[in-house]
Amino acid sequence: MAWIYLLLAGGSEVIGVTGLNLILRNKNVVSFAVLVLGMISSFSFLSFAMQSLPMGTAYAIWTGIGTVGSGLVGILFFEESKHWLRIVFMAMVITAAIGLKIIN
Repeated sequence: MAWIYLLLAGGSEVIGVTGLNLILRNKNVVSFAVLVLGMISSFSFLSFAMQSLPMGTAYAIWTGIGTVGSGLVGILFFEESKHWLRIVFMAMVITAAIGLKIIN
């Protein structure tokens, strides 16, 4: 169950960061709500996951999901760079997260 909480925490982190980007583009109540709800749920799910998972592993995977997820959202919805090296480095983050899961 801890891994499911960790995935939910990472997904919520992406939602929160997306809310931050929305605020930078258009300051309105919905953007702030997306940010606040995303971050609150992200930290809540992360705390549930860390009850069973080692702190270093949970934090690394949480930040990895947030990093790659936010990068993909930026590419798909906010016209950010699609440079091939950016994709390669995102793949490296995913590979590192899988490695942490394998050795855990």
